[in-house]
Amino acid sequence: MNEQDIPVRLAAWVHGQVQGVGFRWWTRSRALELGLVGFARNLPDGRVEVVAEGPRDHCARLLTALRSQTSPGRVDRVVESWAAAKGGFTGFAER
Repeated sequence: MNEQDIPVRLAAWVHGQVQGVGFRWWTRSRALELGLVGFARNLPDGRVEVVAEGPRDHCARLLTALRSQTSPGRVDRVVESWAAAKGGFTGFAER
């Protein structure tokens, strides 16, 4: 198995004007296009937390999309964390 094929977990915290603008729906759509599983949820402090699992290159493409200027709202900063996939997700949910 190629290293790029080993599932990983991406956790990203998106800062900016990202609540109430369709950002979680948009993120879910991008994740499903990439074949990722996980969730996107609003946090009380105004950030959106995104957790996605799948091949590293697919997660990296999602991270690039999160940082792009094509998302709804305004993204000021994205803080990321990488880990081994833990499993337990089916589909990609908006929480």
